[in-house]
Amino acid sequence: MSNIRATYPLSSQARVEIVQGDLTQERVDAIVNAANSHLAHGGGVAGAIIRAGGWSIQQESDEWVRQHGPVSNSSPAYTNAGKLPARYVIHAVGPIWGEGDEDRKLADAVRGSLRLASQLELKSIAFPAISTGIFGFPKQRAAQIFFTTLNEFFKNEPASGLEQVRITLLDMESLQIFLEEGQHSLGEPD
Repeated sequence: MSNIRATYPLSSQARVEIVQGDLTQERVDAIVNAANSHLAHGGGVAGAIIRAGGWSIQQESDEWVRQHGPVSNSSPAYTNAGKLPARYVIHAVGPIWGEGDEDRKLADAVRGSLRLASQLELKSIAFPAISTGIFGFPKQRAAQIFFTTLNEFFKNEPASGLEQVRITLLDMESLQIFLEEGQHSLGEPD
């Protein structure tokens, strides 16, 4: 079960929630998968999504790559959510720490996911801390980029129908970092 730890306004209609919980259990329109460019969902968040949602997500991901080629940081793919409570899985490719230009690539992955959710006319989306697991992106830096990118997106995309953005974190270290950075970047929570 998810536990909302902090909520911040992003616009007159949108808010971001920092949540302690299991991303695969989120009851939102879409969850974001921290994917690799070939959508080979083996470990980390991607593996957990396949285990909880079923093999149809991997099959649809394979078909996406066959049709469109590898997924870029700025243009995520999307598939059905299988047996998950969400409707869609948005497959965002975050950077591997050390490959170069990581900050821009992470911002592109977050922005691309928000843009795709808006195009799909979704109202709610839940993110993991993209790239901070096996891809090695520093968590504090990732949190800063997440909040900066969220603020910029809602400032620049006032017509977005997104109302609820969740950052859903399972481990206590990530949760604490995102809570502290949320307060630093966005002020006191509601």
